[in-house]
Amino acid sequence: MSLQTTDPIADLLTRIRNAVLVGKNEIRVPSSKLKVTIAKELKKAHYLTDVKVESGKPRDVLIVTINNPGENANITEITRLSKPGRRVYVGAKEIPKVKSGRGLVLVSTSKGVVTGAEATKQKLGGELLLKIY
Repeated sequence: MSLQTTDPIADLLTRIRNAVLVGKNEIRVPSSKLKVTIAKELKKAHYLTDVKVESGKPRDVLIVTINNPGENANITEITRLSKPGRRVYVGAKEIPKVKSGRGLVLVSTSKGVVTGAEATKQKLGGELLLKIY
């Protein structure tokens, strides 16, 4: 089994989406700084319950707890916006709202990965990573 994927963020989102659909409450994916940052932002927004990094060989493992056992997941839909074949960049004024503000957009800015609301408040544009609600 190869640890390389073309789009590691899409792989993370697909694993989360599939786990929600089959009722699993935890996933394990190969770790990277960007994946950890995205997972921590989703945890801060209360879409995920817990995020841990477990060291291992040949690379660390990111353990994402989607929800506690017996609870429903807080994620209805999670979608990748910017893809390797078509990057999507926006200015601070063009950051979209998801479901009239009930959802969340993550934006990769010069100050790091932040939510769309934070990017608008700081007047930062960047690459749209994902939308979730």
